[in-house]
Amino acid sequence: MTSPSSSAHEETKVIDGVHYHQYDVVIVGAGGAGMRAAIEAGPHARVGVISKLYPTRSHTGAAQGGMAAALANVEEDSWEWHTFDTVKGGDYLVDQDAAEILAKEAIDAVIDLENMGLPFNRTPEGKIDQRRFGGHTRDHGKAPVRRSCYAADRTGHMILQTLFQNCVKLGIEFYNEYYVLDLVMTEVDGVKRPSAVVAYELATGDLHVFQAKSIIFATGGFGKIYKTTSNAHTLTGDGVGILWRKGIPLEDMEFFQFHPTGLAGLGILLTEGARGEGAILRNASGERFMERYAPTIKDLAPRDIVARCMVQEVQEGRGAGPNKDYVYLDCTHLGAEVLETKLPDITEFARTYLGVDPVVEPVPVMPTAHYAMGGIPTNIKAEVLSNNDTVIPGLYAAGECACVSVHGSNRLGTNSLLDINVFGKRAGRYSVEYAKTAEFVPLPQDPAGPVRDMIESIRNAGGTERVSALRKELQEEMDRGAQVFRTDESLGQVTDTITKLREGYKNISIHDKGKRFNTDLLEAVELGFLLDLAEVVVYSARNRKESRGGHMRDDYPLRNDEDYMVHTMAYLTGDASSEHAGDHIKLDWKPVVITNYQPMERKY
Repeated sequence: MTSPSSSAHEETKVIDGVHYHQYDVVIVGAGGAGMRAAIEAGPHARVGVISKLYPTRSHTGAAQGGMAAALANVEEDSWEWHTFDTVKGGDYLVDQDAAEILAKEAIDAVIDLENMGLPFNRTPEGKIDQRRFGGHTRDHGKAPVRRSCYAADRTGHMILQTLFQNCVKLGIEFYNEYYVLDLVMTEVDGVKRPSAVVAYELATGDLHVFQAKSIIFATGGFGKIYKTTSNAHTLTGDGVGILWRKGIPLEDMEFFQFHPTGLAGLGILLTEGARGEGAILRNASGERFMERYAPTIKDLAPRDIVARCMVQEVQEGRGAGPNKDYVYLDCTHLGAEVLETKLPDITEFARTYLGVDPVVEPVPVMPTAHYAMGGIPTNIKAEVLSNNDTVIPGLYAAGECACVSVHGSNRLGTNSLLDINVFGKRAGRYSVEYAKTAEFVPLPQDPAGPVRDMIESIRNAGGTERVSALRKELQEEMDRGAQVFRTDESLGQVTDTITKLREGYKNISIHDKGKRFNTDLLEAVELGFLLDLAEVVVYSARNRKESRGGHMRDDYPLRNDEDYMVHTMAYLTGDASSEHAGDHIKLDWKPVVITNYQPMERKY
């Protein structure tokens, strides 16, 4: 299905060259969260899904290792243990009501996918097989547990294919290679409510206005603010940036996860499932160094801990290679059969990109920017919040772009594929519930006007700055000063660089002035979102003077529950393009929801 169905074309109106569409529910993003929402909403409402990519190219397909659920198919397990691991893994910044929902509904989420046809690996008895994963334990931290349901090391790919096939079965209407660039908000009875989104059609350069009663954002992450990242080129935070520019706050943006095992120098991901199967991290001398840092679960400690330990080994002179700037992931003892059957993709990646055969030699690895714990604030119904607890009627978000907050300051491996299915399903359910009784919010005059103006200003710009050069400098500076370890000084330098790049962004030019398939133009638009989001990440990080989860401050190395057991809330108070972050970003705090687990020291 490469274009909308004929019924969508029949109901389209064209006014002054702009195409107008109407749906009960519009979903922005066709990755796992977006398509899971569509499957839930599709039987009960008219649903349109807008995606900048063909759906099966979405980044969910890059997730490898598995999806956690306390099925207890292989050994004893419970959703309470899963909840505890999620809270503890998130360094206690997790909203525990959300974590309970995630762990409880995980079991049905896996069974839903099985019933949709997902080919999970099986035990000899025919049950869904499960393997170990970082931070997942039994008896509240006493020993590792087999909780991750998986399809070799292609779990995300299989989820994406399965969801897409079921969307096609339901007749969901897709608009592929349409870039959503604005959310139209209309004031009704003194309250701003979403009325439509505006999208740019890549193939023609035409603008489309999608009016809807409910709008779901499921646009993924923004890892391309970094140079060394597992994220695809398309993960530029468009959805998060659009809502930020509309005055909707962002939550916990300082917490970015660095996955321990990216291919050294490249960032291409090697799944944690390798360590779940028994792979070992070693330094230059061959020592299994995680035994020193996390004696109970060793290489299966949460990702933030493992990533910091790896960087520390290198900083203290125990790194491997000519420049002593990486460590090794040793899979050699697993044997060819395990690697070729349970971990075929990572085996091929190592051979293709580094010329290393994991069957007979260790693989050079270092942390890579992987996942945004922060994003668009939502409640447990996936409703977007305009402040700590005020719901924006008809607006929803799910997946990596959202912050519910179920991951706190560090997401456990496998909980992302779980998040998109549990909260994607909830977004679909509650968006339909709202749409059944809601009316269409009236559109303003010329709703596509701001997008048209932005596009034309970039297309006709005659500056001297190259978009690619500005993006490269941003990514390199974020790698240098805002990665695994941070200080006020390093973050201050990044802030200064972003201020300079903002000035440069006002003086860009693009080569392609045409309308059809103008990726040059869209990369310029994406750079604007990257600059906005990088600035919020750094500004929030400077304000949190402690170390917690994915946010490690060398100048404040201890966790400080007395002052910082709260979520960061960032608000846009002026023009996002103004010179200094202090001119347009205001920071506030939001309480963490604590139910059963009081904060304690993280020991593994």
